[in-house]
Amino acid sequence: MKAQIRISDHFTYGRLLRFTRPCIVMMIVTSVYSIVDGFFISNFVGKEAFAGANLVWPVLMAFSSFGYMIGTGGSALVAKTMGEGEQDRANQIFTMLVGVLVMVGCIAASIGFVLMPSIVKLLGATPALMNHSITYGRIVLLSGPFFMLQAAYQSLLVTAEKAKMGLAMSVTAGVMNIVMDFLLVYCFPMGIAGAALATAVSQLVGGLVPTIYFFLPNHSRLKLVRFRMDWRNLAKACGNGSSEMLSTLSSSLVGMLYNLQLLRLAGEDGVAAYGVIMYVSFIFVAIFFGYAVGTGPVVGFHYGARNWEEIRSLLKKSLVITGCFALVMTTAAQLGARPLAHLYVGYDPALAQLTARGMSLYCTAFLLSGFNIFSSAFFTGLNNGLVSALISGLRTLVLQILSIFLLPMVLGVNGIWLALALAEAGTLLFSLTMLAVHRKTYHY
Repeated sequence: MKAQIRISDHFTYGRLLRFTRPCIVMMIVTSVYSIVDGFFISNFVGKEAFAGANLVWPVLMAFSSFGYMIGTGGSALVAKTMGEGEQDRANQIFTMLVGVLVMVGCIAASIGFVLMPSIVKLLGATPALMNHSITYGRIVLLSGPFFMLQAAYQSLLVTAEKAKMGLAMSVTAGVMNIVMDFLLVYCFPMGIAGAALATAVSQLVGGLVPTIYFFLPNHSRLKLVRFRMDWRNLAKACGNGSSEMLSTLSSSLVGMLYNLQLLRLAGEDGVAAYGVIMYVSFIFVAIFFGYAVGTGPVVGFHYGARNWEEIRSLLKKSLVITGCFALVMTTAAQLGARPLAHLYVGYDPALAQLTARGMSLYCTAFLLSGFNIFSSAFFTGLNNGLVSALISGLRTLVLQILSIFLLPMVLGVNGIWLALALAEAGTLLFSLTMLAVHRKTYHY
């Protein structure tokens, strides 16, 4: 039996892959929620319900953004504090972050539930999509606080050196989602409401079980203890993780803009096609994000301990690993475009053709996106939230919005599918510049 890998260890290529593997799988499994919902909704409820769920999904992801911010930024801060040898203070910071997530999650979910009809209307929902979007959105928001906690624990469990536990929880929640989708959509046809309820219950499990674990006596590096509000460290955690929140919020906003442009250029079929492409993207990008989430606390710990040689080694090895991932995933996405399109919308040949064509163009971005995602996470681990936020903001918001509106003027619908690739190319130039500018500051 191999010894447990700790964030304080020296990392070879093999150790890096072993240490980040649970995070990668955890992110992939988490992505399964919407993917499974989409499969059952599309094939057993209809393409209008499928488009309705896809229309509101970016809004639901926006609600999780605070959880990702606290999880990644808080993990970097907690790991740095542990690296400085202050374990008790690390536990207090960790507990405060969990408490803030519960409070903010309850408030945000309540507001979203009330405003959902207005939100869906602003998204440009047609009469055929309106009720589907409202129903799906409101039911999923019932688990809003747990959705935030689950997002945060993806990073915090790594810092606690319990990544395998996080993986087990994600797999359990994912399997539960699949089983409940089968029961509530196929066996007992509750329609889109059944799919939403399956997702809500799965998120509840993913957020509640780790909280109970940390509350009880345990053998991890972190535990829930008595705490006082520490606004200074809360601000630090938010600052460190602002790039991840910005990334999620930006992705949500950009998803809404994609849908608006596609409704204008390709109608409801365009929204449905984009939904399938997003499902494929969730899986592939989850690999990049999982690796970034797994390495972030390691960078944070060694930064706190001033182990500059290890930080240099982590950067070099991570760029090589990311490059290998990028080549494999881009090839797989291109080969799988047509089969995946037929899996979801094969009942409509025209929609399947539109989806396959869009997927082939959209997935060219995978060659570049991993480097930008890792660069952002690397600076988060170094507690440099500003640079991390700038990288995320460029790739997920500024450059992508410009591409969404400008490329279709020249290339039509194909311009929408290529918008991400253009945004990633521009961001990569900025990421490389930031890595060069800060190499002496962080001694890598």
